[in-house]
Amino acid sequence: MNTQDRPSAPSTAQSPTPLRIDVVSDVMCPWCIIGYRQLATALEATDTDYELHWHPFELNPEMPAEGQNLREHIVEKYGATPEQSEQNRAQMTKLGEDLGFDFRFEPEMRMHNTFDAHQLLHWAETQNRKHALKQALFSAHFTHHRDLSDTSVLADIAAEIGLDRDTALEVLQDQRFAGAVREVQNFWRSQGIQGVPAVIFDQKHLVSGAQGVENFTNILGQLAEIRQG
Repeated sequence: MNTQDRPSAPSTAQSPTPLRIDVVSDVMCPWCIIGYRQLATALEATDTDYELHWHPFELNPEMPAEGQNLREHIVEKYGATPEQSEQNRAQMTKLGEDLGFDFRFEPEMRMHNTFDAHQLLHWAETQNRKHALKQALFSAHFTHHRDLSDTSVLADIAAEIGLDRDTALEVLQDQRFAGAVREVQNFWRSQGIQGVPAVIFDQKHLVSGAQGVENFTNILGQLAEIRQG
């Protein structure tokens, strides 16, 4: 996988090679953007030299094209009461605010099928724009309520971060990366990944969920000690 499109962190004497970070996630997952922002804050605070790689995961691979109302989906899938759902959304909104991400939950928000979005991300990696597109898709869904199962919307978002819209649309229409995305998804499932976010450090240390800035900072410190031998 190619290193994502972000400025390289300064190298450190303690780490001869950058810390590899693989993040398995879905853009429908609020905890994925929260967890990433927490990790990014910890990485900056610890001045860690790293390279980040995003990988696909579908929370709802059987989701129909028209999607489903978010509140109905949460009740149906997780059995949460309306009160519990409201508390969870309030918690996520506050966490987002603290991390500089704008959650705007509304009653008519919908869950969408993300297989096409993952194919677009796969293509964006060949253009060294996967990280930028991933962030744009999170914002498109949670802040602006755009339909990420609509190929025209996905092509628009790709264009907004500087990718060629016509090529993006062709990628989505001919499904040229469908097999490749399925292969990557199957690989991570074979590694035991059943929920996201899943963060794998140096291809051997798995951390599941949004751990919080403090915990991620501690984890990075422990990894630095391990890497120093």
